[in-house]
Amino acid sequence: MKFRDLIARAGLACGVMAAPAAAEVKPNPLFTDGMVLQQGRPVAVWGTADDGEAVTVKFQGQEVKATAKDGKWAVKLASLAAGGPDILSIKGTNEVVVKDVLVGEVWLASGQSNMEWPVRASTEPESVRATADDPMIRLFSVPRVGADEPRPTVEASWKPCTPANIDNFSAVAFAFGKQLRKALGVPVGLINTSYGGTPAEAWTSREALEADPALKEILGYNSKGSGRPAVLYNAMIAPLIPYGIRGAIWYQGESNASRAAQYRVLFPAMIADWRRRFDQGDFPFLFVQLAPFMARKDVPSESQWAELREAQSLTKAHVPAAGMAVITELGDEKDIHPKQKEPVGARLALEALRIAYGKDVVSSGPTYKDTKFDGNKAILGFDDLGGGLVAKGGGPLTGFTVAGADKKFVNAQAEVVGDTVVVTGEGVAEPKAVRFGWADFPIVNLYNKADLPASPFRTDGPR
Repeated sequence: MKFRDLIARAGLACGVMAAPAAAEVKPNPLFTDGMVLQQGRPVAVWGTADDGEAVTVKFQGQEVKATAKDGKWAVKLASLAAGGPDILSIKGTNEVVVKDVLVGEVWLASGQSNMEWPVRASTEPESVRATADDPMIRLFSVPRVGADEPRPTVEASWKPCTPANIDNFSAVAFAFGKQLRKALGVPVGLINTSYGGTPAEAWTSREALEADPALKEILGYNSKGSGRPAVLYNAMIAPLIPYGIRGAIWYQGESNASRAAQYRVLFPAMIADWRRRFDQGDFPFLFVQLAPFMARKDVPSESQWAELREAQSLTKAHVPAAGMAVITELGDEKDIHPKQKEPVGARLALEALRIAYGKDVVSSGPTYKDTKFDGNKAILGFDDLGGGLVAKGGGPLTGFTVAGADKKFVNAQAEVVGDTVVVTGEGVAEPKAVRFGWADFPIVNLYNKADLPASPFRTDGPR
């Protein structure tokens, strides 16, 4: 995609916003004091000005020029080195000086309420605030609004990471950024664009939904407000394009749990849509698998939440540079918002270190690989062994069910045998299928020695 086409998609040349008469040079609101620019790759800078006005952008010894057309201008800086603070100069008939600019790692944080959930409402907010005074972490919060057409700007500005500023910021995003800052030693910019109670189709462009026959029907849903197709993409993602980022973290799925089969298509389509529009390659897209929720059940049963978790696992398996944080021990039967957010951000950070930065770290719990049947036994193989399989806390493994040809699942006995799990079930002489953690609120204890939990799965589902 050509740079001018990318800028057009961002709303700078599509007539979404008419340039005012005799306008001074004005950068997009993303380019404000205290901002963070992405290191190690070309970075777009854009804004508005009078038609024909010459605009010069200076930063880190670079000087690039553009001429405003249709009231918009855009330049691209060559790859930047981490560091700062520096000054970004944008000059036309007037000059805008953006101060205190850092260069480091920039991540989008998006999704519904569990990503939006603020530090002040999480577990032990005082201890989190005590770690929040870091001038090398910067925060940008996108206003929670929807729009029927793509918007070119958002009314917001960057803020330094302080105990006061972190209070209403995403607890998951902050925990993630804090871990990256510690591991990488460079500035970190976090752009929080999340909205509670919203489905994935609201975060996907209309064009992407129309392009896939399996998703086009979504456009006919009679949703309201922030749940309407494309409205949050228009107001909360489109204005950020084509800002330089390293990747995105995502915590969502609760609002799509009743449509898990559709989510198998929708979620990868949304990821592809964002990647195509930002035009920065297959940037890492890391997400959180749904936490346990609702009443525990003693007998095997079907579960929409288990099916949604499966759709998320399939996305991890089939989408390039996708990562998933499993949080099966962090749920709350009566609250869809589990308050422990630091472990969630930390697990996302492990996936980022491996996928985005090539670090040699164990970032995932055991992942189901295959099954062999031997008499009354089902022998399960796993990837992501992390030093070996364990039953956390000792004792027998929990959360396994097994069925024969009649497809009637019963609670199973399971034990770790080397790098496998051997499953048997009373009355099941010839097992045909095994499920693990297949419940709204799974009680499971299969981990690896890196202390990361296994993702729920079923052997009789899609692969």
